[in-house]
Amino acid sequence: MMRTGVVGMVALLLMVYSGHAPQARAEQQNVASWPGKQSEWHGYTRYDFPFAGKKAYVVVPKEVRKGSPWVWRARFPGFHAEADLLLLERGFHIAHLDTGGMLGSDPALDLWDQFYQAMTADHGLSKQVVLEGVSRGGLFVYRWAARHPDRVACLYADTPVCDFKSWPLGQGSGIGSAGVWQTLLKEYQLTEQQALDYKQNPIDVLSPIAAAKIPVLHIVSLNDKVVPPTENTFVLAKRYRELGGKMEIIEVKEGTERSQGHHFTHPDPQRVADFIQRHVEGGQ
Repeated sequence: MMRTGVVGMVALLLMVYSGHAPQARAEQQNVASWPGKQSEWHGYTRYDFPFAGKKAYVVVPKEVRKGSPWVWRARFPGFHAEADLLLLERGFHIAHLDTGGMLGSDPALDLWDQFYQAMTADHGLSKQVVLEGVSRGGLFVYRWAARHPDRVACLYADTPVCDFKSWPLGQGSGIGSAGVWQTLLKEYQLTEQQALDYKQNPIDVLSPIAAAKIPVLHIVSLNDKVVPPTENTFVLAKRYRELGGKMEIIEVKEGTERSQGHHFTHPDPQRVADFIQRHVEGGQ
């Protein structure tokens, strides 16, 4: 009876360790590989750390998907995060570098180059990243994708700025932002006339992105008075498709009155997550 009990105990211990020890070791490795302050984010572990004078963070999945895929949020990283949560469940990392005030300028993109190098070379994340850009985040994701099309698996943008003459200048039907326009001129080191003549907006830099066959998905609200889709997404979509690029658009009839049409309840985060996962796996 004593021998049976010992055998049973050994079997139980083997079952426990075979089931849980590898996961524990993987979690320890993850903890060791990320610097900074650890906190909880929607049930996942988040690490906040300084990077090149900016704030950055990474949210780590409980089980890392093969290939270590990751999503890079350009701006407003907590907005419409439902798809990110689905992707965390599927083993994606979520990363953010706070360069928001730099509005996608060349110095901002230089910092992005450094961050990408750190995430891939130092932490082993995939060489092809998913870019997500909300609102002014569109300036970042498209300009960086044009700079490094080989590094981008797919691109998802939410009510994105695709031409800074629309926002923040407000040259068309949008409301614009005079203060942000002055900030943009400073960040880009442009005069007013140089900015009007500028040909490196997202709508202008699509050729290398299309040549790399990067899949694109946007979501817009049709009554957006801040970033009107007729001056941004729809212009970009027409040009991208003419270049042979593939692009999908989710159209929401109305954004909220309080946000002047710019915000809304996301109608289909699963479609976004499925789009991203499909194109990440297609690139592996």
